[in-house]
Amino acid sequence: MYRLVCVHCGATYTPDQIIYTCTRCGHLLTVEYDLDGINVSREEWNRRPISVWRYRELLPVRGEPVSLQEGGTPLYHLKKIGEELGLPELYAKHEGMNPTGSFKDRGMTVGVSMACELGMTSVACASTGNTSASLAAYAAKAGIPCVVLLPAGKVALGKVAQALMHGARVISIRGNFDKALEMVHELCISQGLYLLNSVNPYRLEGQKTIGFEAIDQLGEVPDRMVLPVGNAGNISAVYKGLRELESLGFIDRLPMMTGIQAAGSQPLVKAISENLDELIPEPSPETIATAIRIGAPVNAEKALVAVRATGGTAAAVTDQEILAMQRDLARKEGIGVEPASAASVAGIRKLAELGLIDGDERIVCVVTGHLLKDPETVVRQCEPPTEIDADLHSLLSALR
Repeated sequence: MYRLVCVHCGATYTPDQIIYTCTRCGHLLTVEYDLDGINVSREEWNRRPISVWRYRELLPVRGEPVSLQEGGTPLYHLKKIGEELGLPELYAKHEGMNPTGSFKDRGMTVGVSMACELGMTSVACASTGNTSASLAAYAAKAGIPCVVLLPAGKVALGKVAQALMHGARVISIRGNFDKALEMVHELCISQGLYLLNSVNPYRLEGQKTIGFEAIDQLGEVPDRMVLPVGNAGNISAVYKGLRELESLGFIDRLPMMTGIQAAGSQPLVKAISENLDELIPEPSPETIATAIRIGAPVNAEKALVAVRATGGTAAAVTDQEILAMQRDLARKEGIGVEPASAASVAGIRKLAELGLIDGDERIVCVVTGHLLKDPETVVRQCEPPTEIDADLHSLLSALR
């Protein structure tokens, strides 16, 4: 069994309530399980296929989930990049290998499943791209209508294409993501749609399984987990999940949670470096990494706890550093990711070059989305194909 609990005042709510934030103080909610009542062993988990639903005892869904076989994403050893940085135990958990190409599928399989269990007949979200693509796919699977709001001209074409193809009602607003989120929240409250942004505590439950899988694949707890930070849901979710594993006695320590933001959108980094109690929103966030172009992270309150409670840190990387790492991951490791995904490994490069990372650390970087999510950015930074006449002489000349 479980309940919803306010992270600030401790107010509790029953699972059948359609609620996103605390009605008493307005702060975020979290899903709290009766861990003493969970009867499962690591051995039993290990007998199941690796996926989000391997860990169903620590998920809120009680019926048949709405699933597209999400999770089970690869963990790659970054040997070449790690060697260059003096980090022989550097790994990348590639969430771009999920069904719609991003980590959002982990959240949406749980979120849409809960929407169905709660009797909701339509779903909605605001998005910088990946959320809309994922929600549209899972809503289609569930057979319920989906509405998504996007900041006009600020979403990669590959992500818009996914939302459209899966049948979502896509609306672009002349404003940024933070305004889109405000509007869709109002829409859901007033019109009875089910909100599936990361303010929804159930969605984060699916995303915490990134940490579960990383530990199972690595065979132990990493010293550090590194995640790109946009709305700060992932870093918050992974921390929560690992705390649950610790409470169950499945692990005996937590990794240092490390958040990486783009230099043009870094409210979490500033809050950590300046030791602030709350984030100061960035009114005009800007970065080529569209997935993390968010100035007012909804899960800031949870993310600050995750970083500070584990002795972690936060760092910002420039767009140039992000793109350089995107190329390096592709050309040195064979791993294709979108720009925001490369931010996590770019952040480790920066921290290593500043001497802030111990070379003995075992580090897992979460890379959150697939290369093909943002093909326009790829094309702009690569040489175009060479065009030749259709004969062997021309081919050999081109290869010289």
